Amino acid sequence: MSEPASIRVYGRPGSAAGYAIRDFLNRAGLPFEWIDISNHAATAREPNLGDVTDDRLPICVLPDGSRLERPTVRQVLEKLGWYRMPSRSEYDLAIYGAGPAGLSAAVYAASEGLKTVLVERWTVGGQAASSPRIENYLGFPEGISGGELADRARQQATRFGAEILLQRDAVRGEFSPGKGTGYLADGTKIVARASVCATGVDYRRLDLPNETRFYGAGIYYGAGASEASLCENAHVVVVGGGNSAGQAALHFARRSSVVTMVLLEASLREHLSEYLIDRIEATPRIHVLLRTKVVGLSGDLVLRAITIRNLDSGEEHTIETSWVFVCIGGVPRTDWAEEVGIVRDQAGYLVTGPDLMRGGGVPPRWTLNRHPYYLETNIPGVFAAGDVRHGSIKRFASAVGEGAMAVSFVQRYLGDR
Repeated sequence: MSEPASIRVYGRPGSAAGYAIRDFLNRAGLPFEWIDISNHAATAREPNLGDVTDDRLPICVLPDGSRLERPTVRQVLEKLGWYRMPSRSEYDLAIYGAGPAGLSAAVYAASEGLKTVLVERWTVGGQAASSPRIENYLGFPEGISGGELADRARQQATRFGAEILLQRDAVRGEFSPGKGTGYLADGTKIVARASVCATGVDYRRLDLPNETRFYGAGIYYGAGASEASLCENAHVVVVGGGNSAGQAALHFARRSSVVTMVLLEASLREHLSEYLIDRIEATPRIHVLLRTKVVGLSGDLVLRAITIRNLDSGEEHTIETSWVFVCIGGVPRTDWAEEVGIVRDQAGYLVTGPDLMRGGGVPPRWTLNRHPYYLETNIPGVFAAGDVRHGSIKRFASAVGEGAMAVSFVQRYLGDR
């Protein structure tokens, strides 16, 4: 089988719109080539490119030769034939979120014959898709990129008959016995007999002035697999002390001149797996700054420098860099749950199963003559899996397991009815 043709993306460094397209294509497992428009030798092979002004960038040249100027990610999706409408008026199961938990649930539900739809506001894989290499997932002794693993799961789910709706943001829901309705931002309604929320978490921000301004122009969230090839001989800063930050630092160290890890913790061992610690300590290009925080961002059209502060001494220093990757965890995106009465913990995570019964009484809005199943919320037929769930283990394998487990409870719920 021949390799799929590559998409060419022309743009300038520091373009947030260009970064959004690169990030999407990388997470979706679609081959692409980024071409800096200032590199005239690289642009010479596109004879119809002509004089390019910034208001036309980025430009995407697709495998069929068609060209899109300053497209949104959705427009690229439509041109590639990946943007679809739901084919049914009602499904057995609607899954919201196409990270590891959602993809796992889609594979297992569709393979069991459930009419399944998977709704995702960005692209498949969730935060895991930005990981350059996942090495502790069963069955991949040499490791595999998060994007490739997510794309394999997408193919598997669709082969079993699951429908996947990308670039669809769910804005609210209504739930009654035996039926849930999800309302998407574009006006589409998704009706299903049961639902699984697997929306994961949003990247946590630094909460600094200019942070939004420099997004995609020096500030990036996640492990930045799509950006590694652009950081040749650059000074890269990775903020965070977890596994995703460790993998990112090792990945960038292959190309960058220096990688500085900035973390609040007093030791790498607080949150990082031992195998990553050993590699980081053995990599001379990686410098680790403990008990340190980023307190300032500065630049012009792109980020040029950051200010860091040692939390013990209070001393501040400046690092000149245009590449900062923030890997400091996330926050659950569950505001919609409060509106429909789903129980959340103080941090916003969805509470399920036995945790709902800790007060000794029946949880609010519970209408059945049984206790909630292990991954079931306080609304019958609405389940939660993966990072969005209270008490979940924030690991790829755990999310995959919860997605599969959720489907077994969905089947039991549908069988009860």
